[in-house]
Amino acid sequence: MQWMTRSGWPGHLAALVAGAIAPLAFAPFDIWPLAVLSIAVLYFGLRELRPGQAALRGWCYGFGLFAAGTSWVYVSIHDYGSASPALAGLLTLGFVAILGLFFALMAALWARWIRRSEAPLADSLAFAALWLAQEVFRGWFLTGFPWLYAGYSQLSGPLAGLAPIGGVWLISFVLVLAAALIINLNTLRPNKPRYVTAVILLLAPWALSLALQDRDWTQTAGEPLKIAAVQGNVEQSMKWDPAQLNAQLALYRDLSFSAKPVDILVWPETAIPVLKDMAQGYIGVMDRFARDRQSALITGVPVRQSNAEGELRYYNAITSFGEGQGTYLKQKLVPFGEYVPLQEVLRGLIAFFDLPMSDFARGPAGQSPLLAKGYRIAPFICYEVVYPEFAADLAADSDILLTVSNDAWFGSSIGPLQHLQMAQMRALEAGRWMIRATNNGVTVTIDPHGRVQQWLPQFQQAVLYGEVVPMQGLTPYLKWRIWPLAILCALILGWALLASRMAKTL
Repeated sequence: MQWMTRSGWPGHLAALVAGAIAPLAFAPFDIWPLAVLSIAVLYFGLRELRPGQAALRGWCYGFGLFAAGTSWVYVSIHDYGSASPALAGLLTLGFVAILGLFFALMAALWARWIRRSEAPLADSLAFAALWLAQEVFRGWFLTGFPWLYAGYSQLSGPLAGLAPIGGVWLISFVLVLAAALIINLNTLRPNKPRYVTAVILLLAPWALSLALQDRDWTQTAGEPLKIAAVQGNVEQSMKWDPAQLNAQLALYRDLSFSAKPVDILVWPETAIPVLKDMAQGYIGVMDRFARDRQSALITGVPVRQSNAEGELRYYNAITSFGEGQGTYLKQKLVPFGEYVPLQEVLRGLIAFFDLPMSDFARGPAGQSPLLAKGYRIAPFICYEVVYPEFAADLAADSDILLTVSNDAWFGSSIGPLQHLQMAQMRALEAGRWMIRATNNGVTVTIDPHGRVQQWLPQFQQAVLYGEVVPMQGLTPYLKWRIWPLAILCALILGWALLASRMAKTL
C-alpha cells in the first residue's frame, strides 16, 4: 500500500475514490463505517507528500466527496434553472471544483506546518483538529456551505450519543481521530505506553457515546401538543406562476379546512407565494379559522418592509397567527437561490440567475422566537437548519424547533434526505422536538433523540398528524456550543505547529 503515500496519480485517484464513497455514509444510505474508511485513506495518502502534492491530493478527495454528495446541484440548475445539460454540467463541475479547494488548503497546511510523522499519536490528534478547523471554516467562509460534515454520517451510528455534548463538531473530531489512530496503531505498537494511550483514545469516545445513546438531557415543559403539517406537493414550475396563485392558496386553505383540529398547524416555506401585505384578506380568513379551532397557524410567506436605513427590502419569512404570533425573517440565505452574488454580472445570463425569489435581503440577528399556544418556537427556513452554531442560538431560547422548506429544487435526488438528516442532528443536539414541514417531502416530526416519529413520503399531497412535546433545559452543547472543542483543537494545532518548527530547526 506504499504507493498510496507517494506522489503521482495512483495516490490521487485513490483519494478521489475515497472521497466519492464517503457520501454512502450519509443519508439515504447510512453505511456509517465508510466514513472512517474514507478519512483513513486520505490520511494515509498524505503521510509523505510535499505541500504541493498534498494540496492536489486533498483537492481530489474534496472533488470526489462533493461530486458524489452534491450531485443534486445539477438537478437544481438544469431542471429548474433552465440551463442546458452542458451548461448545467459545467456549472456543477465548477461548483464542486471550488469546494474541493477547502480540502486542498487543509492538506497543504497539514504537509507544510502541522504533520508530525515521528509522533503518530500527536499526529492523529492534530489531523483531527485540522479537519474540524476545515469544517468550521467551510461553514463560515462566504456565508458558508456546511454540507456533508463528517459527523452527520453517525446519526444512525454508534457516535450519535456525543451530539448533545459537543454537537456534530465533536462527532467529526472523534471520527477523524479514530481513522488516523487506526492507521497509526501498528506504528505505535512497539511503544507500549503510547500504544495503550492510543487504544484508549480510540475506544473511549465510542464507549461513552453508546452509554449516552438514550440519555435524556432535557425535560418536558408541558403537555403534548397535537400538530398537523400540510404537504402541498406543488410543482416547482408552478410555484411562482401568477396564474397558479389562486389555485395554490385554495389548496392550502382546503387541506387545512378538512384537517383534524390540532394545536399547531404548519404550512411549508413560501406556502403563500405572494407578499404578506398583498394577502391580508386571505390571511385574515385563515386567522379566523385558526382562532375558531383554538389553533396556531404557522406559514412561510414573503415579507417586504423597510430596513433601518429606510430602504424597502424583501425577506423570506415565517409568520404565526391564530393562537400564535410573531414573524421571523430568514437570516441565512442560499446563494443564487435567494440572492445572486455579483448580480450586476450574472443576472440575465441564464434563467437560473433570474429566479423570482432571488432578491431577498438577510433578516436581522437577535430575532425573537415565534409563539404558538404560549410556547416558544425556534424557526429555521430551509437552509438555516444546516448551520450548527446558528441553530443552537435559536434553539437555546425555545421549547420546540420548527423548520419549513421547499425541497422541490432537489427533485428526486439524495438532497432532500441529506437535508432531513441535518435537521435530525439539530433536534438531537438541542434535545428538543422538531416539526419539519416541506412542500414535497420529507415532512416529519423528530423526537429529542433525533429519530423520525411520523413522516409523509415524498411527492404526495397530504397532511401529517403527530404530537410534539415542549422541552426545557439545555444540553451541554447548547450551553457551551463549540467553544470547549475549539479551544482544545487550537491548543493541539498550536502545539503541533510549534513542535514541527522546532523539529525542522534541529
